[in-house]
Amino acid sequence: MTDLKVLSVASEIYPLVKTGGLADVVGALPSALVPHGIEMRTLVPGYPAVMGALETAEPVHHFDHLFGGPARLLAAEAAGLKLFVIEAGHLYDRPGGPYVGPNGLDWEDNALRFAALGAVGSGLGLGLVPGFVPDTVHAHDWQAGLTPAYLHYSGGRRPGSVMTIHNIAFQGKFDAALAPVLGFPADAFSIHGIEYYGTVGYLKAGLKFADRITTVSPGYAGEILLPEGGMGLEGLLNDRSSVVSGILNGLDTAAWNPATDPLIAARFDTRRMKARAANKAELQRRFGLDPDPDALLFGVVSRLSWQKGLDLLADNIGTLLGLGAQMALLGAGDPDLAGRFAGAAQAHPGRIGVWLGYDEAIAHLVQAGADALLVPSRFEPCGLTQLSALRYGALPVVARVGGLADTVIDVNEMARSAGVGTGVQFSPVTPSALHLALNRTHRLWQDKVLWKKLQRNAMATDVSWERAAREYDRLFRDLVAERGA
Repeated sequence: MTDLKVLSVASEIYPLVKTGGLADVVGALPSALVPHGIEMRTLVPGYPAVMGALETAEPVHHFDHLFGGPARLLAAEAAGLKLFVIEAGHLYDRPGGPYVGPNGLDWEDNALRFAALGAVGSGLGLGLVPGFVPDTVHAHDWQAGLTPAYLHYSGGRRPGSVMTIHNIAFQGKFDAALAPVLGFPADAFSIHGIEYYGTVGYLKAGLKFADRITTVSPGYAGEILLPEGGMGLEGLLNDRSSVVSGILNGLDTAAWNPATDPLIAARFDTRRMKARAANKAELQRRFGLDPDPDALLFGVVSRLSWQKGLDLLADNIGTLLGLGAQMALLGAGDPDLAGRFAGAAQAHPGRIGVWLGYDEAIAHLVQAGADALLVPSRFEPCGLTQLSALRYGALPVVARVGGLADTVIDVNEMARSAGVGTGVQFSPVTPSALHLALNRTHRLWQDKVLWKKLQRNAMATDVSWERAAREYDRLFRDLVAERGA
């Protein structure tokens, strides 16, 4: 029975449109909350991929002028998701991705495109559609950051608001000249409003005016309060630290289930671990690696970027080769990093395999076939790839940061004695520390009995949404009770 309504406001949602983990979270949370009596509907822009996926759509509001042209608000359904969709051709009907054009550059009107998202989100929160008046509005990342600000400046009674930071490095800062266009009162452009170092700060506005602030792991919630992790927003976050918390992301355990996964070569579980070997063999074949079942095979599924620490891995190609290990890397991003890895694959055929780009089926195969998964991120709000690795028995080798530290239990001596380790952590995030972690992983690999135990530990880890759903349920209900008092 539904007794609480929540509007989620986001710029992407899996499986309709995705550029990263934000979409996975936004797509998974509504169904995870159903058992808790919460109906969550999600407001998203009407990109071509979203409009093409709609199974039902009913106009529920018309805008004569929404930041440059007319628009409609649709109540819609797609892929089992209940949605509100902003149908505004002048803002969203264009080729390319949600944020960048075919040329790889940001859309010049992103400020208006996502101001529209925030403004419509606020309108829905205030009862724009009488059939769905939310008790709480949940905004995700900078693209939805103006939602709590519009709610704040609306005046009168409003629902509670929650702002979730998926990655504080992306903040949505735009020219101050836009301030009058956005529809806020003149005094909103100040340090106590939407102004951020002389710009309009979308994420800053959300953090300033949301009733609650969450991020996607407890570890990251602590890191963003420090200068090293706050990216300039740590002062504001410390001022509001009493309403900041971390709720660890979950994983779609139906889509990521080695026992039923149609995208891998052989299905397996903890009782059928021998079947996993067929996935390793297929992974080696697909990446042009030597068919060697005894070689320690490291997998990588990542954006190629400085944040993800992939330069540290490139610096350690020699370490991998010296250990007799192999690597299968799936990723795209920085051209210089892509070139370094492509060059390594060319120089060491059979040992280093690289697939530049992204392919969902190959991502599943990497998780199912790799012996260990490398995630050397300099910072990681939560991370989903290591959760998939745990689920599939690819032991994660991770930097001790953010959500990586929260989700992987390091196989140190005490963990080995207690029988609870699930992977390898390293710190600091440097080439030399990664070098030591690779060597330590190789020593663990040589103890086959221990390695099997660690794989079973990893696969038994609860990476579902259930824990997070309970915490969001508590958060939303506490906020509603507080505002109703």
